[in-house]
Amino acid sequence: MSMDWDEAKQKMVKGAQVGESLDTLSIADLEARIASFEAEIVRVRGEITRKKAHEAAAANLFKR
Repeated sequence: MSMDWDEAKQKMVKGAQVGESLDTLSIADLEARIASFEAEIVRVRGEITRKKAHEAAAANLFKR
């Protein structure tokens, strides 16, 4: 069974770690890492927003 190159690239990016050596990565790999990290930033910011809203709702509930 053969592996699709796009699928392989997604798996490599998914395991990307901050601070990891970038020497052996191609420009395409580096761009994919940037896109992956940017998507993760959006996801984390969304979670922060949800948690702040939950915290504010709880604070308002207990102020009464």
